[in-house]
Amino acid sequence: DLRAGVLRRVVEWESPAGQVVRVRSTRLVSLTQRSIMAIRYEVEAVHAPTRVVIQSELVTNEDLPTTSKDPRVAAALEAPLVPEYQHGSGNRALLVHQTKASQLRMSAAMDNEFVAPNGDFGSQLEVQQDWARASGGTALEPGQRFQLTKFVAYGWSSMRSLAALRDQVDGALSMVVRTGWDQLVSDQRATIDEFWQGADVTVEGDDTVQQAVRFGLFHTMQAALRAEQRAIPAKGLTGPGYDGHAFWDTESFVLPVLTATAPQAAADALKWRHSTLDLARERAEALTLHGAAFPWRTIRGQECSGYWPAGTAALHVNADIADAAIRYVDWTADHDFDRDIAMPLLVETARLWVAAGHHGDDGAFHLDGLTGPDEYSALADDNVYTNLMARRNLLGAAEVVGRWPREAARLDVAADEPAAWRTAAEAMAVPYDERRQVHQQSRNFTEHQVWDFAASAEANAYPLLLNAPYVDIYRKQVIKQADLILAMHWCGDQFTFDDKARAVAYYEPLTVRDSSLSACTQAVLAAETGHLELAHDYLAEAALMDLSDLEHNTRDGLHIASLAGSWIALVAGFGGMRDHGGQLSFRPQLPTAMTRLGFAIRWRGSTVQVAVTPDEVVYTLRDGDPVELRHGDETFTLAGEPVHRQTCRVEPITPTPQQPPGREPAVPRR
Repeated sequence: DLRAGVLRRVVEWESPAGQVVRVRSTRLVSLTQRSIMAIRYEVEAVHAPTRVVIQSELVTNEDLPTTSKDPRVAAALEAPLVPEYQHGSGNRALLVHQTKASQLRMSAAMDNEFVAPNGDFGSQLEVQQDWARASGGTALEPGQRFQLTKFVAYGWSSMRSLAALRDQVDGALSMVVRTGWDQLVSDQRATIDEFWQGADVTVEGDDTVQQAVRFGLFHTMQAALRAEQRAIPAKGLTGPGYDGHAFWDTESFVLPVLTATAPQAAADALKWRHSTLDLARERAEALTLHGAAFPWRTIRGQECSGYWPAGTAALHVNADIADAAIRYVDWTADHDFDRDIAMPLLVETARLWVAAGHHGDDGAFHLDGLTGPDEYSALADDNVYTNLMARRNLLGAAEVVGRWPREAARLDVAADEPAAWRTAAEAMAVPYDERRQVHQQSRNFTEHQVWDFAASAEANAYPLLLNAPYVDIYRKQVIKQADLILAMHWCGDQFTFDDKARAVAYYEPLTVRDSSLSACTQAVLAAETGHLELAHDYLAEAALMDLSDLEHNTRDGLHIASLAGSWIALVAGFGGMRDHGGQLSFRPQLPTAMTRLGFAIRWRGSTVQVAVTPDEVVYTLRDGDPVELRHGDETFTLAGEPVHRQTCRVEPITPTPQQPPGREPAVPRR
């Protein structure tokens, strides 16, 4: 239930002896009591008198099967938790363990409330090192129910003592038992109501996408709303894929959505990055660079990537973090965050770019031997996405130290550093193929041999990363996921409309989308360049990535960035929303099948509602102060009365682009 934030199940089961019971369960992970989850479980006798026993367990070190040979999937660990303490009393049990390698201390406790007709039941508790079990039993007449309410509290720490963690978890459990089930469920609903008020997207004309985008927003919210200065993993809270690690996906796909819908969650995620700044400085030093080099893949702040060969060279993650901080400040005008969090992030990453790049004989500033978003083009020179995002990072750093000179001095910002950052930014290389009249994804990319897509399709060899050697992939024109096209979204003010149209036409036939991160960005640029039906196809692929298990790996966890990307495809694609230079603008237009699109965003403390039909756009200020918006080429102030404008229909200047054989959008809508 995406409104109530609970999972409900009802099953009717007939035993081999012919007895029938009806089981109802309701489960939630609390968004108001941070360490709490709860289950209400009922068993009802249906046709005949029935004896029922309900067993409620805590289990650690459970045997887990190996589910995949894909190296991106978490390894199944054997007995990773070492028991330290266990205790039980009444129907309450508590276990404390430590992880073998990192010495994190973890505690879990449960309390079980049994309710039977006439109070007639018996219960017992057993506690061992790796498990605890509470059992309750009763006899039921037809129509009678035996109910269990199970409250569970979790806690962990890398520093606190066993006694402190034990008491914390026991205290949280006592509090939720006192709160009670009904209040816990009510508080959950109120929290999620507040989220939907500023985040819901309505889609008329495509019920499948409507359901899917709400599913995606719910899981994005669930992964982030109570992360509270911890990483948002690539799989959120939904599965073991990637070992719970976080990547650049967070800053580039999840945080734009949270900044517009739940800004405090975005701030918390960036505060977590800030808390790992010392580790990023150490890593930069290990790479013989200056400033901070944030890890490609991490769970605590250290680099954890042992799989992808060119991960170290994907320095764009640093600009992605800086960009997310700039965007958050633009959207919220949070001056304290700007001074205390954004400035250190921007300064240290700006220092990294100056150290990593060089001014060439051609007068341009070059970043060589790096890996952009397209992981099939590793160790490339002047990747346009990396260069333009680094440019934004450098300019942002120069601006923020100008706003906070006293605090900048505490970061040892030398008098000549801002000028050096501006000089590098203004000279940033942006490779362009004059003969083909298209920007190059990286220098000389368009001169490489084109991959044999027909052979790969015939051999069913996708994803290429599991079927072809990287040494072959790296040398060819084949793109795993949107790269230059991603630059044209987030740095769109650096390109003309014709630049974007020609790039979409050129790069679509080279992009195989072996990453779930690609479809939403391709939807945005397809919409911007007038290919609305193709954009609709890509929107559906992003939104249904997990509901339809399009990559056949949803068992390892949901693709949180792709789910967030369905919001991006709708709001930035068909809503045409951009925030270039701190100016919020829209160019709305709809595909044929979509009859209405509605969404709300939170901009500088105000909530703006946008409603798009095939011919008209209505902007409404739902709450807060008046805001300055841009519709197409017109700037206006939105205040008390709704503002009506015509949609901004774009006529494409190129034919509908084609994809590599067999790599058309996975959910065609034509």
